[in-house]
Amino acid sequence: MNRLDHAPGGQLCCPVIDSSHVASVRRAAADLASQQGFDATRCGEAAIVATEAATNILKHAGHGEILLRPLLCDGEAGMELLAIDNGPGMASLPASMEDGRSTAGSYGVGLGAMVRLSASLDAWSAPGKGAVFVMALWRSGALPPHSPLELGVVCQPLPGETECGDSWAVAYDATSVTALVADGLGHGFDAAVASLAAVRAVMARPEQPPAVLLEDAHRALRGTRGAAAAVVRIDMLHDRLVLAGVGNIACHAWLGAARRQLVSHNGIVGSNMRKIQEFDAPWGAEGMLILLSDGVGTRWNLDDYPGLALRHPALIAAVLYRDYCRKRDDVTVLVLRDARRAVP
Repeated sequence: MNRLDHAPGGQLCCPVIDSSHVASVRRAAADLASQQGFDATRCGEAAIVATEAATNILKHAGHGEILLRPLLCDGEAGMELLAIDNGPGMASLPASMEDGRSTAGSYGVGLGAMVRLSASLDAWSAPGKGAVFVMALWRSGALPPHSPLELGVVCQPLPGETECGDSWAVAYDATSVTALVADGLGHGFDAAVASLAAVRAVMARPEQPPAVLLEDAHRALRGTRGAAAAVVRIDMLHDRLVLAGVGNIACHAWLGAARRQLVSHNGIVGSNMRKIQEFDAPWGAEGMLILLSDGVGTRWNLDDYPGLALRHPALIAAVLYRDYCRKRDDVTVLVLRDARRAVP
């Protein structure tokens, strides 16, 4: 089983509140591109994309944030830029994305540059509900090999903390996916130690069943403060999803319009874990999974955001983070969708 993506410690969050932040976002994007092995031309393109995204936030929403994270897929390095605002939104996203168009409700010329320089771009907006954009750039300039799922994530520390106590990981092979979200107790450095120990344990042999992997994590977390954790295994050969969870990690699975919430048992991985039980649900080409740490509120409904459920998973994660982050704990939203469904 190959690792698809893994981002301990969360994403780099760049606030966009005034014009000075545009330069900060540009530098951060160029630095990440360089760290990912981009050449000078590709680093410059990453800087332009970040600059235009930040400028559009200021111009059309007044403030927002940009999240940057490294990407890794089958050995190909890249970076993702997630632009989030809570401004007036757009009545017609397709019209606003026309290159050269610039009106009070349009993101104009800058968006055209973002489209041209990114290997992929998706967006969602609605009147009164802000706008979110996700862009991926790759070291080679081309999309990496096809993977069996689409992935979107937001992983951020408690405001004021430099260490994120949440961690996540995803691994895949040709017909299956293993995903983990771990929330170290409390927040800060010690919480991060616990959640990263869970990641290392699960990624050591991700082909094992979720209950076995949770036992592995339990042993690995002894001596730490412990964590809540959920491990999900998606078998696309037999169209089946299996979850084993302990602690307050919420798991919501969709198959088409049918939604199901899977149950985690009470306890603490690494300390007080009395029971491990696997729960399953059907999966298929219309399958989608959302895992959330308890830094996210519970009163959300994707039906309140017309069309969002059909967009890239990163946009779903961004909106849930933007609108339901409790701001008193670390927060993780991990969204996985079967890649067999074509996104409109």
